[in-house]
Amino acid sequence: MNALADRLRPIWPLLMLLASGAMLAAAHLYFQCYLGLTPCPLCLDQRNWHWGVVGVSALALLVVRWKPGLLRWAVLIIGLALLGSAAQGAYHVAVEQHWVIAQCDARGAVGQIRPLDFEGTFEVPKCDEIAWSMWGISMAGWNASISLLLALASFLVAALPERKA
Repeated sequence: MNALADRLRPIWPLLMLLASGAMLAAAHLYFQCYLGLTPCPLCLDQRNWHWGVVGVSALALLVVRWKPGLLRWAVLIIGLALLGSAAQGAYHVAVEQHWVIAQCDARGAVGQIRPLDFEGTFEVPKCDEIAWSMWGISMAGWNASISLLLALASFLVAALPERKA
């Protein structure tokens, strides 16, 4: 296990940048553009966590080139951001299942706002309605599960000791 962590640790920020980037691409390009699903405010909040992971991962890739000793801390911070994404996704699932009542504010996708379009309507999707699911798990549930697994993997990669040569 330590050998695997030793191999993954140097490239972990890149792997997490790609993983969160893929989740953002799926949300933006596939679900929003291709399927035409408008994100609710909680969906947009979940995306913010992944943008944070992308930013922290990119910064980590730059910083560890000059300060390699900060790699474990960078991996830990990436794990914390992924844990935040998992918590946000779990909260959204709780709202979807009506376990929690959420008052979502009137935020929406920027692409839907058309200047001087007085005839058009602007509807913000409800946070407590499931727009898409696969195998009985909503998009928020998938985000929570994937983010939690990646967060736990990040903590494991950061915590395992280096293998002695």
